[in-house]
Amino acid sequence: MDSSAQDKNLPATAQRLKKARDDGQVPRSKDLSNLAVLGGGAVVLAVLAPSGFEKLRSALQGQLRFDHQSLLKPELATERLIDGFAQGVLLYLPMGVMVLAIVLLTAFASGSWALSTKPLMPDVSRINPLKGFGRLFSKQQLFDTCKLAIITAVVAAVAYQFIASHVELFGTLVMQPLESGLGQLGSWLVMGVSLLLLVVALVAVIDFPAQKFLHAQRMKMSHQEVKEEHRQAEGDPQMKGKRRQRAREMAQRNSIGAVPKADLVVMNPTHYAVAIRYDDATMGAPRVIAKGADLLAMKIRDVAREHKVPVLQSPMLARALYAHAEIDAEIPSALYTAVAQVLAYVYQLKAAMKGQGAMPAEQPVPTVPPELDPHFKKSDPEASV
Repeated sequence: MDSSAQDKNLPATAQRLKKARDDGQVPRSKDLSNLAVLGGGAVVLAVLAPSGFEKLRSALQGQLRFDHQSLLKPELATERLIDGFAQGVLLYLPMGVMVLAIVLLTAFASGSWALSTKPLMPDVSRINPLKGFGRLFSKQQLFDTCKLAIITAVVAAVAYQFIASHVELFGTLVMQPLESGLGQLGSWLVMGVSLLLLVVALVAVIDFPAQKFLHAQRMKMSHQEVKEEHRQAEGDPQMKGKRRQRAREMAQRNSIGAVPKADLVVMNPTHYAVAIRYDDATMGAPRVIAKGADLLAMKIRDVAREHKVPVLQSPMLARALYAHAEIDAEIPSALYTAVAQVLAYVYQLKAAMKGQGAMPAEQPVPTVPPELDPHFKKSDPEASV
């Protein structure tokens, strides 16, 4: 096998991509997922923070209030604990559900999802040291290493710039009132998170198309793989030919039952037999309703004689019809004249048998184009010179 057949330089076929998706192999960008979690969580937190803070303060006030009834009924402490837990669940559960919805929508929109349980199945090849060592130097690992190094450098630079520009302001927090200090600290926190999300967003914008490109590179196929896939999808040509041959033979055997409806049977004289029927009211041209070779030809002849269907010996026409006409299909237009000649002879013969006309002359020799005869061989022009 030549080396070119082993070079995977052809794009993956649709069948290969479908199989990969069924196996759970789809292009996934971890940075896009991180952006969905962090960015979605930040947006949800910013939307729900005011009402959540108010509920949290009211719940805390209720939990810290003690009166005479609390001392007389110790079970109220358990009730307050359960009530506080329920309020916490009602506060955080919507946030978690909304963030999960954002992550799922991001995965569906980017096409990074696959309903498959195969990645969860145990696979011994995954713990193969040789394959693991090979993955260390793969394109994917090299890209991930470079990406992590760049992200670390960018985050470090952004953090240094942010801290360096606010280091003096951090020292003034101790001199500010508590409420204004907390407000200033909150604004700095929002600014820092916004810068972090900006870095993650930029990385995700670069990482998502890069992961699709790397996935396409992993899915590439060699010429041999494409041929093998096509062979499996379409079937072996030899087997397909044998199946078509068996189907034709079955159709020919089943067509014997239509012989009694034929107007005539053309034979050669024993190797081929073709039954022809023509109805000018329903057919545009004569049709072949049965055909066969060797034993089937003899069977068609016997059935025709049993039902008094005329059987004519016309070797060239029988061979041409057998080779070029399909069962239940009209005869080829090139054979219209030849079939018309034998049909006219049969109609005259039937009329004479009924006493409605004179007996026809000798059986005509149909005019069959030589190139339609499978036994016809073209003469060599050079040999004739």
